[in-house]
Parts: sequence; structure tokens; C-alpha cells
Amino acid sequence: MFHMKTKEPTSWLLFLANLSGRSASTPRVRLWRALKELGAATLRDGVALLPESENHRDKLEKISHQVETDGGTAWLLELPAQNPESEAQFRSSFDRSEAYLALQASMAAFRTKLPQLDESGARRQLRQIEHALEAIAIIDFFPDNIQKQMRYAVAEITLLINRSFSPEEPVAVFGKIEKLDRTSYQGRLWATRQRLWVDRVASAWLIRRFIDTQASFVWLTQPLKCPDNALGFDFDGARFAHFGDRVTFEVLLASFGLEGDAGLIQLGRLVHYLDVGGLAVAEAAGFEAVLAGLRESTVDDDALLDAVAPVLDALYRNFSKVKTP
Repeated sequence: MFHMKTKEPTSWLLFLANLSGRSASTPRVRLWRALKELGAATLRDGVALLPESENHRDKLEKISHQVETDGGTAWLLELPAQNPESEAQFRSSFDRSEAYLALQASMAAFRTKLPQLDESGARRQLRQIEHALEAIAIIDFFPDNIQKQMRYAVAEITLLINRSFSPEEPVAVFGKIEKLDRTSYQGRLWATRQRLWVDRVASAWLIRRFIDTQASFVWLTQPLKCPDNALGFDFDGARFAHFGDRVTFEVLLASFGLEGDAGLIQLGRLVHYLDVGGLAVAEAAGFEAVLAGLRESTVDDDALLDAVAPVLDALYRNFSKVKTP
């Protein structure tokens, strides 16, 4: 069992709700689900506890309104920091060790069966693990080393998958991204690794769509043999590759002054999530599934790029309509 370290005292929100015995089961289930989603600790029937925060207060007030709409009553009280014994008891109600251990077991099982999976299946299950970890982390109000260990374990699995299916995945470099003039990069030959996947196919689409509309491409079996006259992208030593915490698609956006385009920024977030993880994007799983199907049904990377382009066009149009933070 993992133990939480002693933390500074905090204040608490105590939520009390009462739905009459005559109330239908639906309001009770709705209340239970809402509190569970918040990660609230149930002290007894109708009594729940959360660490005080503006977000928790707002959400509990909304739950209170729903309870009253359903014919019940609800109270939201703030408790100051308690004595050390009570504080320890309260905090123990939020111990997420059991959830982390269950996820740890799932990750171990995944590593065992990884050699039998294809790339699409492996990455899809990796996303599921990432989602599961974030679902726990968001309600892990008093995180300890176990959360760091789990994030490290997910990073190790990501590296293992990349080594298995993309052995020449670029290692990020650091420094300052050079700003470039698109007019000096027209009608050029661009090169990347063959068997296109998320970052490479999206970057090729970006190049042809927004940077060099007359671009031609060569798909490399050995990146070290990249033609001298080609602009390499998304492999070690390429002109454009991972830079800091940015994937190649995002580096191209920054290099060619495209970061003011909201649609491209959101598309970059999707590519980033599928390539190296991070904040989930709702459309990511669907795009990954479509890309996997197209890669299996097209004869070569030229055909794959042509097939994926309308999908990326559609995502870009949709993202351009949505305000990004």
C-alpha cells in the first residue's frame, strides 16, 4: 500500500443531501454519479467531503440545485482545517492507491502482450492507459510519489512502443526555433521516413497545404541516406524534427509563422497527443483509427497522403470554427 505524505492543513467542503424516500431512483443515481465524478469521499449516506477549491464549490453548488430540482434538500458547508488526527482521517478518504495499483497491473499485462500487437492496436491501448491515468490523477487531490512513478511508467511504455514501431523516431533537441520565410521554400523536395504515421503524415499535409504548395516528397527507407537537396522532417538530424516539447508538426507551425491560425494550433494539439501523449483531444481516437485503416488499404505513402488529406482538411475546417484557449 502506498502512503500519502503529511501535507499542510486545508479547508474542506462538506456536502449534505437528502432525497425523500418517495423520490425515484433516477435522482439518487444522478447524485451518486455526480459526486463520484468529482472524486468526493462519502462519509455516510447523504454526506460527502471534498478539499475546498473554487472549482469544487461551483460544481457542488450545481449539484445542490439539481437535488432541489429533484425535490430534495442540500447544504454546502465549509469546514476549517481540523486537528491532526481528523485531518489524517479525512485525507485517507482520498487515498487513490487501489486505483493506481489496478492501473499498474493493467500496464504490466499490456507490456506482456505488446509483442503480439500491431502499431495501431498498441497505440490505441496506450491511449486508454493514458486516459485511465488522467482520470485518477484529476481526483488525486493529495498526490504522492506513486503518481510520478505511474507517469514515468507510461513514458517508458511510450518509448518502448516507439522503439518497436518507429525505431528512428526523432529525439527532441533544444534551443530557439528559427523563423523562416515561406517564399524561400517553394517547389522544394521534402523527405521523411516511410510508412507514414501521425506526425509525419500531418506534417506532409501541412507542408503541401500551407507552406509549399508545389512540394514533392521522398519517403526514406534509411533516413541517413536523405538526399542532399531534400528538406528532411521528423527524423534524427532532419531540418525539422522534435524541438523541446514540440512535435514536428508544431515545429513547422512555429518555423513558418503559422501559430496564429487557431485551426492549425488545435490540429497540432491532436498530433502532439497522438505522437507523444499529453492533454487528450476528443477527435484523436477517431483520426488514429481512420489513419490506421487508410494505411492498411493504400499501396504506398503517396497514396496514403492523398487519402488522408481530405480528413485533415475536414478536421482543420472544424477546428477553425472552435475558439481555442
